[in-house]
Amino acid sequence: MQIDDALANVTAELKLRYPRHVLEESEWLFINCGGWMGSFYLLHASITEYVLVFGTAIDTSGHSGRYWATISDTILSGSFRQWKEGTTFSNVYYPGTTVIHEIGEVTAVQWSPNTWMVEYGRGFIPSTLGFALSDTIFGTQDFVLLFRILRIYARAIFKELTQGIL
Repeated sequence: MQIDDALANVTAELKLRYPRHVLEESEWLFINCGGWMGSFYLLHASITEYVLVFGTAIDTSGHSGRYWATISDTILSGSFRQWKEGTTFSNVYYPGTTVIHEIGEVTAVQWSPNTWMVEYGRGFIPSTLGFALSDTIFGTQDFVLLFRILRIYARAIFKELTQGIL
């Protein structure tokens, strides 16, 4: 399955189940975090949860970040390797697998080229923003990208606030 087809299917299903909560307009944006680089397409975000499609067209690896949120990734294509803190081995996950990143957990992460996944985060989502934006601010200094990321998140938050939901 091509990622564009998967994105269309995920978006259509979410709009059927949660019609007022899926962003009408989004875009693929690069993101640099913990040394890795990927791309994401935000479908929904609030103070307490988000849904996006994430992936990379190239091999990339780095630090997962440590959050006050639980994040689950369902792999659509490619492979995802994870090495949890306190262990001496890594696990590799393939399409159809959902990987859970618990609150406070930290791992080394690696994606093979053309790995795409649906990601759902639940918890205090602003706690993820420092990690999500620090490489962009202090590393790449791509302030155009920073603006675009903050704009799409603000758009999603505003959508939820106008419905009285955070």
